[in-house]
Amino acid sequence: MFSLLEPALFTRLRDARRILVAGAGGGFDVYAGLPIALALREAGKEVHLANLSFADLYGLDLDVWVDHDVAAVRPATAARGDYFPERTLARWLESQGLPSTVYALCRTGVAPLRAAYRALIGHLGGVDAIVLVDGGTDILMRGDESGLGTPEEDMASLAAVGGLTGVPQRLVACLGFGVDAYHGVNHSLVLENLAALERDGAYLGAFSLPRDSREGRLYLDAVAHAQEATPEHPSIVHGSVAAAVRGDFGDVRFTERTRNSELFVNPLMAMYFCVDAVGLAARNLYLDRLERTQLTRQISSIVEEFRDELPRRRPPRTFPH
Repeated sequence: MFSLLEPALFTRLRDARRILVAGAGGGFDVYAGLPIALALREAGKEVHLANLSFADLYGLDLDVWVDHDVAAVRPATAARGDYFPERTLARWLESQGLPSTVYALCRTGVAPLRAAYRALIGHLGGVDAIVLVDGGTDILMRGDESGLGTPEEDMASLAAVGGLTGVPQRLVACLGFGVDAYHGVNHSLVLENLAALERDGAYLGAFSLPRDSREGRLYLDAVAHAQEATPEHPSIVHGSVAAAVRGDFGDVRFTERTRNSELFVNPLMAMYFCVDAVGLAARNLYLDRLERTQLTRQISSIVEEFRDELPRRRPPRTFPH
């Protein structure tokens, strides 16, 4: 039973002792899980952070590898290039006196990614829950929408975690409602999908990230630190979310990367929308086709083939008010 006194996501995690919070879509997605992880640690949980990585992991030293396709990234981990969100987060965590290992999962197809999750879970001594976090909401797309955003990494993560039947709680939390419009996601259809998940009993509601909370303050600090560490490629998603958390509105400018786009920063971007991962996977129309994929490009091909077979796609809809 849920109560208004506690967000349903945390009710589902109440009995979990060891929790893995993992970025689903690559890049800086793990930062969307940072406030949740901080709140869970404050509640006495053992929390670990992981992320599907876009970094050049195969250049890492041998001693960082937990298993094939999963590396333990620490503040001093050496790597080629400056773009390494997992190490950037590890360095920020260390500066706050927090556990500073962030696990990086290689960008692969579903089969090796699920194996990497199993290896990581074994390394951690088992987990009671996995919370997949998405910067944006394209992980909520089922496949027949007018636009899917960038589905490859999100769907690999959803399929991999959805199939980990030995983990009692598998959840999804999305932060940054609206940011995927740049990639063609229609957010009226996002809301329609959430309504369908509610009918299935898989929607866990929404809650805001308050600026004046400990988690909100630390999130803003972590995002600012990441922007300073990667000035050539700052996260548009988390720059937008951070602006929303601060109370900014409209076409907010924080990086030259958005100079040709009009942003619509607003309070909805600072809200988490939460669902059951197994229920979300069950509503996806093509996820079963991804089971044997080994490479990300295979996922891209399968998604394209599925889309070509559709008799029609749900057209984009405008908000009526």
